[in-house]
Amino acid sequence: MNITAVESSTLRAIAYDRSIGLLRLEFGSRAVYDYFGVPAEVHDALLHASSVGACFNKIVRGCFPFCRVWQAGAEDRPEGGR
Repeated sequence: MNITAVESSTLRAIAYDRSIGLLRLEFGSRAVYDYFGVPAEVHDALLHASSVGACFNKIVRGCFPFCRVWQAGAEDRPEGGR
């Protein structure tokens, strides 16, 4: 899973595993969340959005099941984390 840093006040980085539709987002707070069943078009839209945060709020938040995989202050980072 390749990680792409983004310029946003909401998000720091975006990663995507096309084979399983897993979108991993690192937020400005350094919390990392995985979103499941995400189509490739959503990942592409985030990468090319003029406002990544607004795009996230519109097409990801509340649209896919998710779980937090890491939070700032925790000892271990998810594999491949920044």
